[in-house]
Amino acid sequence: MSEKGLIYSFVAKGTVVLAEHTPYSGNFSTIAVQCLQKLPSNSTKYTYSCDGHTFNFLLDSGFVFLVVADEAMGRNVPFVFLERVKDDFKQRYAGSIKSDEQHPLADEDDDDDLFLDRFSIAYNLDREFGPRLKEHMQYCMNHPEEMSKLSKLKAQITEVKGIMMDNIEKVLDRGEKIELLVDKTENLQFQADSFQRQGRQRFAIFRKKKKKN
Repeated sequence: MSEKGLIYSFVAKGTVVLAEHTPYSGNFSTIAVQCLQKLPSNSTKYTYSCDGHTFNFLLDSGFVFLVVADEAMGRNVPFVFLERVKDDFKQRYAGSIKSDEQHPLADEDDDDDLFLDRFSIAYNLDREFGPRLKEHMQYCMNHPEEMSKLSKLKAQITEVKGIMMDNIEKVLDRGEKIELLVDKTENLQFQADSFQRQGRQRFAIFRKKKKKN
């Protein structure tokens, strides 16, 4: 991995940035927001390249997860990071988002008219989830082998699913081949899920050690 690796990250709803973190100075956030406003609507993953850096976007349920990385890292590891952030974010806030309830840390004033997006007002996520972005970035940079292994597993899953889509018409009359491909995909998915569970356990231990220090 390169010296800097993961440089800047944010979570946005639409084009409104809700939480962000970077340990570096630079105009990453300005460029990222410009890219955010031009994201195509027909893709859930998108990458822009600029001056040796990649701006990697993951879209899910109206939310946008971004990480800026050194171009030398490729795309797999940044998207593994984004999947981690997305899963953490949805686990923490999915219930509140669906029920539209007020967040316990929300401000009590009536400034809703200042923004069209109620979520960006009711949820002061920068102070709450910004530190989580920092922790995820630190963990991923401190555990490059784990991130690399997980990214390879996910790449294999994507590749096998692509093979299934490409060959489906050719093997419809030979069901045994389809079953073998499905079995392989399920096995890879099981490995990835198992590895992610172990990673979450290591991340929890990592956070506890940081708090003690």
